[in-house]
Amino acid sequence: MRIRDFLAAAAVVTTTILLGTPAWAVEEHAAGEASLVLPDLGKASFLNNSVSSQTLMLAGIGVCIAGLVFGLIIFRQLKRLPVHRSMQDISELIYETCKTYLVTQGKFILLLEAFIGTIMVIYFGAIQKLGGLRVSVILLFSLIGIAGSYGVAWFGIRVNTFATRAPPSPACAASPTRSTPSRCARA
Repeated sequence: MRIRDFLAAAAVVTTTILLGTPAWAVEEHAAGEASLVLPDLGKASFLNNSVSSQTLMLAGIGVCIAGLVFGLIIFRQLKRLPVHRSMQDISELIYETCKTYLVTQGKFILLLEAFIGTIMVIYFGAIQKLGGLRVSVILLFSLIGIAGSYGVAWFGIRVNTFATRAPPSPACAASPTRSTPSRCARA
């Protein structure tokens, strides 16, 4: 039965690719991500005009900053936990392995970005004729997004290796609610 479902899905995808979208179903739009116009944040409001869009945006930035501070606090707590020498050695070996993998992935992603960036320059610069500055800004923010994702992955690997090397305390076994190593070590 699974093969039949797979074949049916493959037939639908193949038919869609071969036939495409009918001409009558496509509306003509000359808009894309590069031509989006951002609304004036001073004019929009939410929740029956009780929250301005500027307040909502600043609250979102505040949540991002709070998340960053929380992550750094947990990182420092995990880094300061007592650790057995053999567990630290294993943890560092795991980290070095993950770091090697992450560096290799980073090189691959940058190579992929070079190809995608070339296509972006051709599309936005030559086809859409946006100009050098706008194309540069698009490429810059593409790289910033990649760097952010890469940094989060690196941080996650480091925090995970710190967390897994910490010895559990007896309080952890007694309380299922204290599941994180930083909470168990303080119990």
